[in-house]
Amino acid sequence: MARLFLGLDLPDVVDEHLSLLCGGVPGARWEPRENLHLTLRFLGELEGETQRRAIEALETVHAEPFVLELAGVGVFPPRGEPRVLWAGVADAGPVTELVRRIERALQRAGLPPEPRKFAAHVTLARLRDAPRERVAAFLAHHGLLRTASFEVDAFLLYSSVLGHAGAHYRVERSVALRRSG
Repeated sequence: MARLFLGLDLPDVVDEHLSLLCGGVPGARWEPRENLHLTLRFLGELEGETQRRAIEALETVHAEPFVLELAGVGVFPPRGEPRVLWAGVADAGPVTELVRRIERALQRAGLPPEPRKFAAHVTLARLRDAPRERVAAFLAHHGLLRTASFEVDAFLLYSSVLGHAGAHYRVERSVALRRSG
């Protein structure tokens, strides 16, 4: 069964920019270019009526299109053994507001609240036994990362199916952001 999540697609120019960063850290499993996205919320494995209600709720989300720019890099967790290498967002305000609106709509549809605090980022790699000095060098070298800015005019419902080569993502639905007025 597929796991569902919501995210923002990145334009090709940003995918290309991020893919050029991917290297130089032993123990890193780099995300393939086609999987790069900004996750808004995990939904998990939804079936039947619950999935239908969730999709209907997503269609009711009203938010203005906004401009996004990726900036900086970091790791999760911020202390201890790093497990995820990520690219951040220059101004997370509009993304955080969109996530709040999505969360309200999903809770009205009966889904449980998201237990994790939202942190706007694009996962670049998952780390396993990566030498700390190489991770630190990557962070120092790419700390001033800034991508081209781009307009976000929709969010996507993705399905994720795990395979031998990792996760395969498929867009199941696009929900347009609408200008008010």
